Order: sequence, then C-alpha cells, then structure tokens
Amino acid sequence: MTSIGIIGSGFGALAVAVELKRSGHTDLRLWERADDLGGVWRDNTYPGAGCDVPSPLYSFSYEPNPRWSRRYALQEEIHAYIRKVADKHGISPLVQYHREVVAATWNERTSTWTVTFADDTAQTVDILISAVGQLSRPKLPPIPGVETFTGTSFHSAEWDHDFDATGKRVAVVGAGASAVQFIPKLAGEAARLTVFQRSPNYLMPKPDKPYTAFHRTLFRIAPVTQTVERGGIWTIMEQFAQGLKDESRMGKVNKRIAMRHLDKQVKNPELKAKLTPDYPIGCKRILFSNEFYPALARANVDVVTSAVTAVTPDGVIDAEGTEHKVDAIVYATGFDAQNFLESIDITGAGGQKLATQWADGAHAYLGMYVPHFPNLFVTYGPNTNLGGGSIIYMLEAQARHMRQALDRLKAGGYTTVEVTEQAEESYDREIQDKLDVSVWSHCDNWYRHPSGRITSNWPGATLPFAKRTKVLEPDAYSWS
Repeated sequence: MTSIGIIGSGFGALAVAVELKRSGHTDLRLWERADDLGGVWRDNTYPGAGCDVPSPLYSFSYEPNPRWSRRYALQEEIHAYIRKVADKHGISPLVQYHREVVAATWNERTSTWTVTFADDTAQTVDILISAVGQLSRPKLPPIPGVETFTGTSFHSAEWDHDFDATGKRVAVVGAGASAVQFIPKLAGEAARLTVFQRSPNYLMPKPDKPYTAFHRTLFRIAPVTQTVERGGIWTIMEQFAQGLKDESRMGKVNKRIAMRHLDKQVKNPELKAKLTPDYPIGCKRILFSNEFYPALARANVDVVTSAVTAVTPDGVIDAEGTEHKVDAIVYATGFDAQNFLESIDITGAGGQKLATQWADGAHAYLGMYVPHFPNLFVTYGPNTNLGGGSIIYMLEAQARHMRQALDRLKAGGYTTVEVTEQAEESYDREIQDKLDVSVWSHCDNWYRHPSGRITSNWPGATLPFAKRTKVLEPDAYSWS
C-alpha cells in the first residue's frame, strides 16, 4: 500500500486528498502546522475578508453549496465550507495538527521521503505532496525601524482582533487586495486613517448580492440551476482572462470598466489622479470593490503616494521626509510568494537541494513535478496561479493528474516517478515565452521573481490547463 503525506490542509490539500481517497488510496495523512484546517481561509480573518471569485465557481465542482449567503462569500463562510467538505469526504480524521514540516529528505535506498517536523519528530512516506500554496507566509516590508514602533502594529493576515481603531490615528502600509477589503471598515472607525499606496490598482465594480431564500430553495430542489450558474460564471471569467494578453480587445474593455468605476466614485481631481494607474490593466492584480473608493474619499482619510522609508517609535516617515504620527500600523504588504517552499529544507536525489535548484525562480513541469525530486508532487506550484478565474478549477485538474501518476505507478509495479529534465525544460520555455507577451511583463508585481522570471502565474485561461493535464504523458517521466 502506497503511503502518501500531504503538507497543508487548505483547498489544495483537500482537492488532492479527496481525489486520492475516492480512487482507493487509504494511507493518507495531512500535516497541518496550526490547530485547525483551512489554510489562508483559516488565517486571514481581517474585517471584510472574502473572495473576489463568485462562490459558485470558488468551490469544488463535485460539492456545490446551495446555501451560500451571497454571490461573493466572506471568510467565515468559506472556512465553514472547507470544513464541511473535509468532514463529508472523511478527510478531517486524516489531518495531523501542530505538525509543522521543516525538512524532507529523499532516501534513494528505500525510495521514500523522510519528513521532519518542528518538534524533531519524523515520518516516512512513499509519496510527498506539497499543498502549502503561494500565499501562506505573510511578509513584512524591509523598512528600517519596524521593530521600534511603540503603538499597535500587525500584518493584515495576522489581524489583532483586540485592536479597536475607534478614535485612533491609523496607518495602513499597502493598498492591495487585502487592504481594499478592510480599509472601508477602518475608515469608518478611525479618527484619522493614512493609507500609504505604493502604486494604484485597477478597481472594478463587484457584482455582489445576497442570495435569497428563493435562490437557496431553487438550488436545493433543482441542482441543475446552480450548475448553469457556475457554468455561466466560468465562461465570463474565461473571457476576462483573455484581457491579460498584450493589446487584447478584452483588456481594453476591462480598462474602460475600471476607469468608469473610478470616475463615478471619486470626484476629487487630486484623489482621482492618485488612484489612476499608469501601467497596462492586469499587470498588477485587478481588484473588485464597491466600498474602497468611497472610503478613500472620506474627510478623515489621506492617501499618501510617497514610499514609506522608515518607521519611528511614534509613526511613519515617507520619502518626502514627512513623519506621520500614528497610534497603530496595519501592514497590508502581502505574502512571500516567490520563495516557493523555502521554509522547508527539501533534499532530493543525489543530495540536490530544492532551494538551490529554484534559486533563480521556481519552475516545475505542469507546475507539479520537479526533476531530481522523485515522488514529489506540488499543488498550486509554480505558474499555476491565475489572473482571472478560479484556482479551485486548477486545483481539481492538478489533483486528477496526480491521481493518474499514482495509478500508473501501481499498475506498472513501479516505486518511483520523476519528470525528466528535458520535459521540464521544454515546458518551462513554452510557458515563459507565453508570459513574455502577457501584461505581467510590463511592471513590478508579486508574480515576478527578482531574477525577472514570472514564476507565479499561468499564462491565460483555465481551460487550456485542464486540457493540458487531462491525460498523463508517460514519456515525460522516468519510472522505476
């Protein structure tokens, strides 16, 4: 019986675990560093935390939820959905909590992985699957003096729920996807809110609305209606993704919608100028909100476009030398998205270190398989993130492909599978060539490694990836 260890317990881990369990794999264990499952939807509990993909599509195809409260669900509801799916499919009992993986070493003699945890204990498995994702480690900015601030400070992904902004002067460093969601609440509480924006984002209206009792009843008694809704949303988002190519017609449509949204919600010329991007739409993540612009237009909110150069015990200093005295700082500075699996010391065949192999940016065949690392599978790996569409759709495709690899291992009586260098290098050249003519190549963004490689994103819509991974290509691997 093949033993399988999965690092993580979020959507990616769940997608693989359910797929493998349904196909007969019973020796499964999921290692979770925290005390609850859920990944980013367990950790990100800031006010207004939610998804910018409609819930009917941001869910597993085999587990539609007729009880979503609204089209764009918030964090608590998404977390509850993950728990429910894990319970229904028998995955919850397989999760081992407080198991932070710090190292994994391939044993060539036994063809197994030895996985070491933070408490110095270890387990051995035949197959190792990483499902830690790309957005699991909050990143504080390398600003001098961060540790000297005497007020309240925290990262948005580690929200301090004891903090009360009422009557306080609050600084928010960053104005990206998380900030867009929590700033409206802070703006309504703080005496003064200062938002430090490195560069403006393209913002589109969010077509959100509550589902009524009628909708929920209809979805329950006629499930095909929810299938139709999901298919319609998927089709629209596939077209949206076409706008991420250089000079695309859809990109021009997207930009018109975004600029019209800005014109409608922001009347002050000075503020509008600060919020108008100077790069192609889609180069940075496109955001969705109906409340963000009105929040920034409030009289008690300032938008500072000068970079933060230092933090003092009493506040924040910008690039103009101005010190902004504040009582609290919220860092909305994103995640360490480029150093894939850096927190785990992974050693493959011949003593090869994954961190060394990926020093100039992570790359993997289909985003899942790495030469010199037999029996290591990666879900939500390099070049599988999306600029438009649902990552859940991608995760299901990856899980099905991994299951095919394990099926062939068993059917052929093999013990190891490893992608060839030739297959991986050829695939990587193909993907990078496509990314070179995408909008992501025109500005600094979190998709790009310091070496210049775009390591995070898949170039385009989700259907081509699903087609590419539908059938296993045995010749791309060595089997033994």
